[in-house]
Amino acid sequence: MSEPILKILNNPKYTRLIHWGKLITITGGSQAIVQATGLVSGIIVIRLLPTQQYAWYTLANTLLGTMGILADGGISAGVMAQGGKVWQDREKLGAVLATGLDLRKTFALGSLLVAVPLLIYLLNRSGASVITILLIVAALIPAFFVALSDSLLEIIPKLHQSIIPLQKNELTVSIARLMLSTLTLFIFPFSYIAILASGLPRAYGNIGLRKIAYSFVSKQQKPDLAVRKNILFIVKRILPGALYYCLSGQITIWLISIFGTTNSIAEVGALGRLAVLLNFFSVLISTLIIPRFARLENNKKLLLTRFFQIIGTLLIFCLLLLTVVWAFPEKILLILGNQYAGLEKELLINLIGSSIFLIGAIIYNLYTSKGWVLKPLVSISISICAITTGIIFLDVSTVSGVLWLNIFIAAIQLVYHTTYAVYKLVNI
Repeated sequence: MSEPILKILNNPKYTRLIHWGKLITITGGSQAIVQATGLVSGIIVIRLLPTQQYAWYTLANTLLGTMGILADGGISAGVMAQGGKVWQDREKLGAVLATGLDLRKTFALGSLLVAVPLLIYLLNRSGASVITILLIVAALIPAFFVALSDSLLEIIPKLHQSIIPLQKNELTVSIARLMLSTLTLFIFPFSYIAILASGLPRAYGNIGLRKIAYSFVSKQQKPDLAVRKNILFIVKRILPGALYYCLSGQITIWLISIFGTTNSIAEVGALGRLAVLLNFFSVLISTLIIPRFARLENNKKLLLTRFFQIIGTLLIFCLLLLTVVWAFPEKILLILGNQYAGLEKELLINLIGSSIFLIGAIIYNLYTSKGWVLKPLVSISISICAITTGIIFLDVSTVSGVLWLNIFIAAIQLVYHTTYAVYKLVNI
């Protein structure tokens, strides 16, 4: 082999490039399949469920997200921040995971007490019978309890960058969800069946996720008081914002369910399904980038460089996606079915809001992975002002109006997340 080629092969930059190429290929390839199957599963649900059933399914999924946020309250961010410091120590990392799981159980009860009555109220307002409401709640609770540990368990392989087992597990769950949804909804087109078809594969995946996580940590470790204190410090900063986010994060669904119609709820839910295209970038960054960012030393120049590289790359991909949607809205809406035709403008507005929100969320995850948390009084006050202003000037009884409100709120959040992140990085 010639000397120039040997120099290239032995160059650390070439080695790093090959390493990242393999990671992105493995993660990107599997995520492409995961997101594709997720999109197909969502489309099957949209096409097979009657409009009213899909509206109830949308409300249930929205409340499932709310329950997850309440049950987390910042615990995941605390586990990531603490785990990033001791990720090479099997016993200490095991203590961090055990402490996080123990805290999550306590938060879960409070989450159920808050979210379930709200779900019952919204379903009743949307015309669901008592039997239907009970069946939806019964189908939702197992999915909720599985999700409790999922988000914590996956932190461990992410910190160790054990990508292949993690992606295999997620791929298995997504394919099982697609198969189960297809087999059941053709015969039983009900919202609670769709919820079960999504939740049961996730329960199976949770078993595999536990095996992966406990291959890196000591399973015998007990919750640690010192770790608990450090996690709770982050939780105290994040929880007020999380409580507020439960209301503001799904403001479009809340407002349209109160001021709009059942059809409007279904339309917003269906458009939200197409935003799954952005999940590809979100999962890629949360799997490969954020854990590595959490492990970096507090070097100002290095962190600033990585921060702007991440956000710049994400911005380019979002712009490319929006360009495609702007050019071919009718063809994309064909995926949802005839009942959602004519929503070309709403489709683009929805994806613009989702893109802005995604970038803000990634910035938030980057700085919380370092244990930095913006004071909730500041973030909540700014967001309340944004929501109030938007409601005053926009017609929130229409699909278009609530989607413009979503853009306005997401833009405000992006500004203050970016400002705070840069401030913390510059002042290292």
